[in-house]
Amino acid sequence: MTGVPASAAGGSGAKPVRGGKLGTAAVNQASLWNIANILTMVRLLLVPGFVLLLFHNGGYDPAWRSFAWAAFAIAMITDLFDGHLARTYNLVTDFGKIADPIADKAIMGAALISLSILGDLPWWITGVIIARELGITLMRFWVIRHAVIPASRGGKLKTLAQGTAVGMYVLALTGPLATLRFWVMMVAVVLTVVTGLDYVRQAVVLRRKGLAAERAALAERAAEATEEALRAAAGTTIGAGAAPGAVAGSAAGAAAGATDVRGGVTDVRGAGADVRGTAEARDAAEAER
Repeated sequence: MTGVPASAAGGSGAKPVRGGKLGTAAVNQASLWNIANILTMVRLLLVPGFVLLLFHNGGYDPAWRSFAWAAFAIAMITDLFDGHLARTYNLVTDFGKIADPIADKAIMGAALISLSILGDLPWWITGVIIARELGITLMRFWVIRHAVIPASRGGKLKTLAQGTAVGMYVLALTGPLATLRFWVMMVAVVLTVVTGLDYVRQAVVLRRKGLAAERAALAERAAEATEEALRAAAGTTIGAGAAPGAVAGSAAGAAAGATDVRGGVTDVRGAGADVRGTAEARDAAEAER
C-alpha cells in the first residue's frame, strides 16, 4: 500500500529503457500484459483465497492460518515488486493505476475485517486503519487537479508496520509473541494516524497553492484581454479621427474646384463682353466713314 500506482497503458510492446523517464511514448509502449500488471492481478486473486484459508475449519486451525499467512505475505511482497518494476521499466498502465491501489486496500481491509470477525483484533483498530486509508484515497482525488501527493517515508513505514502486525495476527501466536504483536499493531496505528494527518496537511497546502496559481493565471489572462481591448479601441479611435480630416480635405478641394469653374465661366463671359464691345466700336467707326 505504497500509494504509488504500479502500472500503465498498452501499446506496441517495444522494449523500454531501464530507468528512463516516464512520458507519453513510454505509456504508449507499455503492454497491458506486463509483469507489473500480472503481479497486481495475482494480488487481487489472493484476496478471496486468503479469506477462504483464514476461515477454513472455523478460523482457528493453526495449519490453515499458516497457509493464510503465506497468501497474505505473498500479496504484500507483490505490492512492493509491482510498483518498483512499473516505475523502473516504464510499465505504467491505466489498468495498473486503478487496480494497484484497489488490490492494496482489498488485501489489507480483508485481513483486518476477517481478524475482527474472528475476535482476534479489536474493531476500533480496524475502523481507524480502514477509515484512514479510504479518507486519504478520497483526499488524493480532491487535490489531484492541482498536484499529486507523493508517498512519504512515514507512509512507507506505516505500510510495513501494518503488514507486519496483521501478519502476526494472522498466525496463531501465543505467549510473548502474542503480546509483541499487540505492541507492533499499536505502532502501526500511531503511524497510521500521524501519517494521515500529515497527508491532510499536504493536501490543504497543495490545494491552496493550486487555487492561488489558478487565480494568478486568470488575472494574467484578464489583464492581457484588457490590454488587447485597449489597443483595439485606440486603433479604432485613430482611424475615426483620420476619416473626418480626409473628408474635410476632399470637401475643401471640391469647393476650390467649383470656385475655379465659376471663375472660368466668369472669365469667358467677360471675354465675350469684350469681343462684343470691340465689334460695336468697329461698326461705329465704319458708320462715321
